[in-house]
Amino acid sequence: MKKLLLALLLVLPGCGPQDAPSADEIAAWEERAQRVTITRDGWGIPHIHGPTDADAVFGLMYAQAEDDFNRIEVNFLNSQGRLAEAEGEEEIWRDLRMRLFIDPEEMQALYAESPPWLRDLMDAWAAGLNYYLHTHPEVEPRVLDRFEPWMALTFTEGSIGGDIERVSLRELEAFYETDPESRLGAGGAEAAMAAVAEAAGEPFEPTGSNGISIAPANTATGNALLLINPHTSFFFRHEAHVRSDEGLNAYGALTWGQFFVYQGFNETAGWMHTSSRADNIDEFLETIVARGDSLFYVYGEEERPLETRQVTIRYRTDSGMGEREFTVYRTHHGPIVREANGKWVATALMENPIDALIQSYTRTKAANLEEYLEIMELHTNSSNNTLFADAEGNIAYLHSNFVPVRSALFDYDEPVDGSDPDTDWQGVHAIDESPNAINPSVGWAFCTNNWPYSAAGPDSPQEENYPPYMDRGTENSRGVHALMLLEGVGGLTMEGLRDLAYDSYLPAFQDVIPALVEAYDAAPASSPYKAKLSGPVDSLRAWDLRWGVESVPTALAVFYGTELVSTLRTNARAAQMSVYDYMATRATGQELLEGLSAAVDRLEEDFGSWQTPWGQINRFQRLTGDIVQDFDDDAPSTPVGFTSSRWGSLASFGARPYPGTNRWYGTSGNSFVAVVEFGDSLRAIAVTAGGLSNDPTSPHFNDQAERYATGNLREVYFYPQDIQANAEREYHPGG
Repeated sequence: MKKLLLALLLVLPGCGPQDAPSADEIAAWEERAQRVTITRDGWGIPHIHGPTDADAVFGLMYAQAEDDFNRIEVNFLNSQGRLAEAEGEEEIWRDLRMRLFIDPEEMQALYAESPPWLRDLMDAWAAGLNYYLHTHPEVEPRVLDRFEPWMALTFTEGSIGGDIERVSLRELEAFYETDPESRLGAGGAEAAMAAVAEAAGEPFEPTGSNGISIAPANTATGNALLLINPHTSFFFRHEAHVRSDEGLNAYGALTWGQFFVYQGFNETAGWMHTSSRADNIDEFLETIVARGDSLFYVYGEEERPLETRQVTIRYRTDSGMGEREFTVYRTHHGPIVREANGKWVATALMENPIDALIQSYTRTKAANLEEYLEIMELHTNSSNNTLFADAEGNIAYLHSNFVPVRSALFDYDEPVDGSDPDTDWQGVHAIDESPNAINPSVGWAFCTNNWPYSAAGPDSPQEENYPPYMDRGTENSRGVHALMLLEGVGGLTMEGLRDLAYDSYLPAFQDVIPALVEAYDAAPASSPYKAKLSGPVDSLRAWDLRWGVESVPTALAVFYGTELVSTLRTNARAAQMSVYDYMATRATGQELLEGLSAAVDRLEEDFGSWQTPWGQINRFQRLTGDIVQDFDDDAPSTPVGFTSSRWGSLASFGARPYPGTNRWYGTSGNSFVAVVEFGDSLRAIAVTAGGLSNDPTSPHFNDQAERYATGNLREVYFYPQDIQANAEREYHPGG
């Protein structure tokens, strides 16, 4: 049963003051700090070195906290189900969802069970953050004024949206808002569920990333190349280089608060993760029965006890801290998250935090493909595919390596009957059972969050050889674009791969614009659109379908496409077509001309003329270090030529107008971009959105904005001599 408790505590909102660190603890921190060196290069990038891996992790976390402690704290409030302690009552359901899967007591027990070397890393992780807080008393955490080592197990996968976030908050609230047990036997829950169901349909702004691996046969130097191009919300990851005398030497993008390089490279190998469309989360319909004061669920011929536990969610109020207490439920399939057709629904997903953290960390030390594949045998990289390259010349597209084996008798696209043992998962597919492309003869592999069946062109895995649940994706506009560029590629340099990643063609418009021009030409002379749209249509008729800051037709096309996607998406879905195919082949001429007319009106209203170059509209702006930023048309900003990836731009810039603005400001898309060459020695170029520091007074707050907007990647300093030659400052943590 759920109780509502409102405890107005005589403390500030948060978890309450923690015990001050002991003198012995401070002495241990200070001793370790003297073993660790942080060198900041001319871009503010920290290069951390320590004698042991644990020492390096200590320094890494200290450096991360220097650059953005706020994002570290928010990530770990979210991972522990404690965000409401900072944000208030509106985050109760997000916290409850997390606590269904993350139990702090269980995480503490798992920490105790972890291998000693992993505990050492988690200890160092917590110590680095706590030492930062100790040496920066002016920093006031919102909640987490002390980090405990076990907390590292609550956030082991660096994706921007983990598996747990696929559980609907609205349906979770509908289930737990009132006592679920009081509804047993009542049925009729589907009406309530329909009222709160998530709206289906494609998101306005596509999410995901790009990765491309190029084999030595297709490069100018005979060395393998790797493109690392995550698409996330801006400033979501930290850029750093961490090395030890125990073999750690990894550079790249780290999700704030984590101690492993999530997308990056070491001296001889690199890895780039892209969001997977593998089906690795299932729902099970559980039949619940009450026997006296106890609840059971039906499983075959059995009635198994339903696992229950109490979860207390604390939340900030204006006068203190409130609490809500929930009884939550779980079967062997997973926690109960909603109700459907009178059944309780359990969600099954990958829950193995120790192995997940081991895999995330140890793959950063893999020297080659063989070692990387060996680490993948842990099968905990659930939400990602991987593009890989190494100095031995290996390249690979590696599919998500947590894909449960299911019976072909059931449709797992829908919730299956949890009372039937035959619906249970039957282990996990082996690596060689997955649609990988390892050292394809074509000499390249890629992923743009599309399906794996074009990952290596003619050498791609064949869809018919795999169960449908192995991947639920399709081809996308970026995939079409990448294939156009990669087919027949040869003699690539690092700079050539960079140029490919910023190629300006927009394939989503290749059929859409001719259909519009045809509709205009076919319209009668009496049409009111003939005169109004003559100039815009001529501009689009002559367009080469390439974006650019000076391009007027890019602005016209994006405004036109945005208008039609909004008005025709429902019709396209009903016709089981992509909205772009529908625009090109099924929309009426009247609909197309109305869409362009509306786009012209919007441009003229917001910018004074439909002949506004794209770069005057599409802008990068960074004014504060806040997680959610405000934008201002009167404040400085930088023009950006590339567009949303929904139009097939490989370089992605998810922008829109905000309250009080006419210009469009980007908040997601290209975040960290790197091109890496693996040979006798390593070379890399990279850029981070805006700058590394979240402090507006720092010279590294926005020093990369122009490079970011133009794709002018800077040299990466990887070797000690290069780091020293370009050092801005060198210090020990706390110094």
